Amino acid sequence: MAIKCSHQVLIFFLIAVSLCSVTQADTTVVGDDQGWRFGFNYAEWAIQNGPFYLNDTLVFKYDPPNGTTFPHSVYLLHDYWSYLRCDMRRAKLVANPIKGGGEGFNFVLKKWQPHYFACGERGGFHCRAGLMKFVVTPFPRCQTW
Repeated sequence: MAIKCSHQVLIFFLIAVSLCSVTQADTTVVGDDQGWRFGFNYAEWAIQNGPFYLNDTLVFKYDPPNGTTFPHSVYLLHDYWSYLRCDMRRAKLVANPIKGGGEGFNFVLKKWQPHYFACGERGGFHCRAGLMKFVVTPFPRCQTW
C-alpha cells in the first residue's frame, strides 16, 4: 500500500512539474537602487523581493575598487552552516571586485537548490559585519491559464 501511494505522489509531482514553464525569467538588481554594498540587509531584501524562479537573473552592481571605496565580490557559499558563519573556506568566487562595475555581474539561477551568496572581501568581514549575504531558492515558474 505504501509503495502504491508513493508512486501516486511521484506521478502527481511529475505532472505538476510538467505544467511548469522555465521559459519566462525576470531580471532583478540585488539591493535595488542600493546595489551590492556594505551595511545593507540583503537577507531582508531577498525576503521582500522573492520569490525567485528558475532562470531568473540576479544582477550584482558595485563600484570597482578605488581610493574611496572598499572592494566587493560575490561568492557562493557551500552550505547553510557556511552561510550562517560566513565561512569562506569552501566558497566559490563567482564575481571578483572588478566585475560589478558598469552594468554589473549577472548570475542566472539555473538550479533548483538554495544559493547562498556573500561578499568574501576581508576574509568574510563584509558578510559578517556588513550584512552582505542572502539566500535564494528558486522555484519552477508555473504557467497561468
